[in-house]
Amino acid sequence: MSIQWKGVFPALTTKFTADDKLDFPLFDKNLKAQLDAGVEGVILGGTLGEASVLSNEEKFDLVKHTVEKVAGKVPVVMNIAEGSTREAVKLAAEAEKCGAKGLMMLPPMRYKSDHRETVAYFKAVAETSSLPIMIYNNPVDYKIEVTLDMFAELTENKSIQAVKESTRDVSNVTRMINKFGDRFKILCGVDTIAMEELMLGADGWVAGLVCAFPNETVSVYKLTKAGKIQEALKIYRWFLPLLELDLQPKLVQYIKLAEQEAGIGSETVRAPRLTLIGEERERVLKIIRDGIKARPKLDI
Repeated sequence: MSIQWKGVFPALTTKFTADDKLDFPLFDKNLKAQLDAGVEGVILGGTLGEASVLSNEEKFDLVKHTVEKVAGKVPVVMNIAEGSTREAVKLAAEAEKCGAKGLMMLPPMRYKSDHRETVAYFKAVAETSSLPIMIYNNPVDYKIEVTLDMFAELTENKSIQAVKESTRDVSNVTRMINKFGDRFKILCGVDTIAMEELMLGADGWVAGLVCAFPNETVSVYKLTKAGKIQEALKIYRWFLPLLELDLQPKLVQYIKLAEQEAGIGSETVRAPRLTLIGEERERVLKIIRDGIKARPKLDI
């Protein structure tokens, strides 16, 4: 299966049982909701997936399980966020063996690589794996920007096909298109500016709140791309207070709580993260419950 790199790609949360094991039945419930809504791919092991606290064995178990469950309906993409080039290459090879159809890649973790090192890191994986790659460009959270000059050097690697655009600068979509045309597919990676970037020419949306609200997310995407801006805005304006949960340091806890309230997930996280308590939990719950109460009727 080739990847078109368009449409909504949920950055799926990882579900855990009360005794800290992977909760596959609950994961399957959420996955079904995503597929029923019409997503065009799924991403495992990203920030929302709590990748930093998953063992490699768990990551690959999750990939194999998801590949089996989607049964070819959509591509399964695994995130790679590693500190060493050697480990990134190793994980990419194993992901392919497990049935993943693509990779999402962050720059090196923990060490702030320079221009030459960052490009070499991406190229090392691209030259040893046959899987298509989406670069995750998030300098706000991960402190390394994949610049236009870096992308220019990566154009020769045909397997590097897309970018998860998370610079939080909507004009970067236009910069990419002006410089590279359609060489790289662009997927917005920030929920609160997704509609804006889609209108500027982004091809897709790597979404977070889709984990709790799949139908609304897909509707905003489809309506925007169909030019039905007013219809999309009606949903997007309702959605914004919820989408802003994606920008917070505790986005994992916030979005998992939203999944629980929506009936397709659980707020259970893995330590060192802890579930929300007190005033913070009540504040976030109010945002979520107010959103659910005012949930728009969708024409789907």
